[in-house]
Amino acid sequence: MTSDIPLQLLGGISAREFLRDYWQKKPLLIRQAIADFQSPISPDELAGLSLEDEVESRLVIEHGDRPWELRRGPFGEDTYQQLPERDWTLLVQAVDQLVPEVADLLQHFRFLPNWRIDDVMISYAAPGGGVGPHFDNYDVFLLQAHGKRRWRIGQMCDSESPLLAHDDLRILADFHGTDEWVLEPGDMLYLPPRLAHFGTAEDACMTYSVGFRAPSAAEVLTHFTDFLAQFLPDEERYTDADLEPAEDPSQIQHDALERLKALLAEHMGDERLLLTWFGQFMTEPRYPERIEGPLMEQDELFASLQDGAVLIRNAAARLAWSEVDVGLLLFASGQSRLLPAELRDLLRLICSADALHLDNLAPWLGNDDARNLVWELVKQGSLEFADE
Repeated sequence: MTSDIPLQLLGGISAREFLRDYWQKKPLLIRQAIADFQSPISPDELAGLSLEDEVESRLVIEHGDRPWELRRGPFGEDTYQQLPERDWTLLVQAVDQLVPEVADLLQHFRFLPNWRIDDVMISYAAPGGGVGPHFDNYDVFLLQAHGKRRWRIGQMCDSESPLLAHDDLRILADFHGTDEWVLEPGDMLYLPPRLAHFGTAEDACMTYSVGFRAPSAAEVLTHFTDFLAQFLPDEERYTDADLEPAEDPSQIQHDALERLKALLAEHMGDERLLLTWFGQFMTEPRYPERIEGPLMEQDELFASLQDGAVLIRNAAARLAWSEVDVGLLLFASGQSRLLPAELRDLLRLICSADALHLDNLAPWLGNDDARNLVWELVKQGSLEFADE
C-alpha cells in the first residue's frame, strides 16, 4: 500500500506527490533515501556471481582494446587480476533473483505496480569507472550502496540523438550537463525515461539500479498481433461486398482503407484478449530457464504442507492478476488462468505474501479450484518450496 511507503524513501514527499510531480517527468535526488544503507552483497561476492554460467554480466573498460570496450561474462577466475587499477565497471543483471536480501529491497517500491519492475542490476566500478554518457527508455532508481559516485544529468534524448560509433554500447556523442551530485551510501537518484546521465566512480563503489519494464510501441504491436493471430480463422479476410465499379483500377480508394480499419478495429478492440496478452507479456520471466517445477501429485503437495512445508515465489517468477467480466485472470510467468471471482483473496495472497503455508492457506484447502491453482503454480515453478 502506498501509505506504507516511508516518506524518507522519496525525500519527504508522499508516493502520490512523487507520481504526480516527478514520475516520468523530472529527476529527483533523495539524500539518505535508505538511511545507513548497508549492501547485503559485497564487491567480491558480486564479482563471484559474474563467474557463473547462468548469470548475465558485463565489463565495460573505458581504455581497453578499444575505447569503451565491452566484455560479456561469465568471466574466468583470473579476470579481475588482469584489469587496470581504474576506469572499468562490472554490471550484473537481476541480482534480486539470486540474492534474497537484494530482492527485499524491492519492498520499498511497492507504491509502483510489481509487474512494471524489471530487475535490480548492481554495478561495481573501480575509481573513474562508468559506462559513458547515455540514456535509457525506462525509469530507473539509482541507489548508492558503497563508496561514492558522481552523477551528471543532461538533455532529454530520443532515437535521433547522435551516438558514438560502437557495436555494443549506446554512448551519446554529445552530452550537455545541467546538474551534478555526488551520491554516498543510502542516497538515491530517480531518473525519468530519455534523460541523459553520466555516472563516474569517485572511488571504488557499488550502485543498485532498479529498472522498469517499458515495452516499445513496436513491441506491443508486433507481439500483440502475433498473439491475436492465433485466434483468427484463415477464412476471415479483407472483404469488399457492395463494391462500386472502379474508375481507375490502379487506384486504392479511401473506402478500402475504411474497410481495413474496421477489420482491424474489430479485433484490436477486444479488451479481454488485449488484457490476456498484456498480462502474459508483462509477466514473462527474464530468464525462463529458472522457472521449472517438480513432478508432483496434488496429494503429495498438500501432504507436505500438512507436514509444515512452506511455499515461496520463485525469485525469477512474475505474478499479477486482474478482473474480467467472467471472473479473474491470474498471470504467472507468461501464462494466464481464468479463475472464479471467489478466489480474489487467494490471488492477493499468492501475489503478495512472503510465504504460503498451512496457516494462511487453510481457508482454501476445501476449495478444488484453489487447490488446483496452488498445485499448478508449483508444477509450473512459479511457486517453490522454501528449502529449495
